[in-house]
Amino acid sequence: MELNSSISAVITGGASGLGEATARVLRAKGVKVALLDMNKDKGEKLAAEIGAVFCEANVTSEESVLAAFEKARAANGQERILVNCAGTGNAIKTASRDKKTGETRRFPTDAFNFIIQINLVGTFRCIAISAQGMLSLDPLPGGERGAIVNTASVAAQDGQIGQAAYTASKAGINGLTLVVARDLSNEGIRCNTIMPGLFNTPLLGAAPEAVKAALGAQVPFPQRLGNPPEYAALALQMIENGYFNGECVRLDGAIRMAPR
Repeated sequence: MELNSSISAVITGGASGLGEATARVLRAKGVKVALLDMNKDKGEKLAAEIGAVFCEANVTSEESVLAAFEKARAANGQERILVNCAGTGNAIKTASRDKKTGETRRFPTDAFNFIIQINLVGTFRCIAISAQGMLSLDPLPGGERGAIVNTASVAAQDGQIGQAAYTASKAGINGLTLVVARDLSNEGIRCNTIMPGLFNTPLLGAAPEAVKAALGAQVPFPQRLGNPPEYAALALQMIENGYFNGECVRLDGAIRMAPR
């Protein structure tokens, strides 16, 4: 897809981290961008800085997401690009025992479902809503109508202790990628997924520098955390390269996560 000012994009989780970096790259190409995020302060600030539109959205709510897409389309027109970066995680063992008291506990189903609803269902909700809108677009030269980029994680393939919910949600995103690409192939809409490794995003932002350095040292090469612009560069390639379709790609410096 050739990017210019006639193209619109929606980025979920667009107020910071990987979403912010992708928004900046797309705006530099002239693309009209809508940032969907729950963080109104950060979202409005970034939107004002880069010339985007902010749409407050909770991806677990159908009503909220529909309203956000409506606002984005009213401002920028129907999007040809969707980048899903909204997500979160937790760390709870499936079942565990207190070493001092011997008391046992389990991963609460509600806590498991919370992560699934945000990461997996939220991603698919945005895919389906965006793809339905893309069907109204005339195809570009070559027959393309749109491109979707999702964010999974290396945890989808080598999740660590306590990551049952997070891993299941991200593996689910991997699992739907090829199916969505096939579902939408007759309409000229592509779908790909990025699996980031250890990235220097707000999720790690509060960690001491020594902790970040120790995490980065686990990466074979380069021995550091990934930077959001590196994610954005791969997202851009997935959007611009019309033969890139149905793929889940690790972006991780060759790390394979240990159990803990």
